[in-house]
Amino acid sequence: MKKIIVICMMFTVIVSCKDEKKSDASDTTSSNQSEIGEDGKTAKQSDGLIAIHGKFLFVEQDNAAVLQTATQMYGVIINDKLTDLNAQVEQLKTDPYQMIPVTVRGRIIKNEGVKDEWENKIEIKEILKVSKPELVENDVIKLGTK
Repeated sequence: MKKIIVICMMFTVIVSCKDEKKSDASDTTSSNQSEIGEDGKTAKQSDGLIAIHGKFLFVEQDNAAVLQTATQMYGVIINDKLTDLNAQVEQLKTDPYQMIPVTVRGRIIKNEGVKDEWENKIEIKEILKVSKPELVENDVIKLGTK
């Protein structure tokens, strides 16, 4: 009988200790609750921007920029962030038409009424990451003799 009482007391102590740790964690999350809006999203999630990872190319002569994702091509709206991104990308390019992997946050705009342009455009608001390109010999076809 004494063993059962001791086991019950130990069980109660262990369970109550686990609750204390959870309450400490809930205290820290409640302090983070002030950063989370009423809809359950942080301010960064509620700003209407999305993060997109793809390959970026800007051709200054044509004043044209594209972002190619795994499923879609986006025309890029030319603004100050585009010039900042291009400056970072130029350092990694070995060929003027090489596409560099980037991750950006921006607003996607439907391109309605224009037939000769991309279906969607992206307005870059934030540059998250610029990566080194994978060196694949078959990636670029070059014409000419060596």
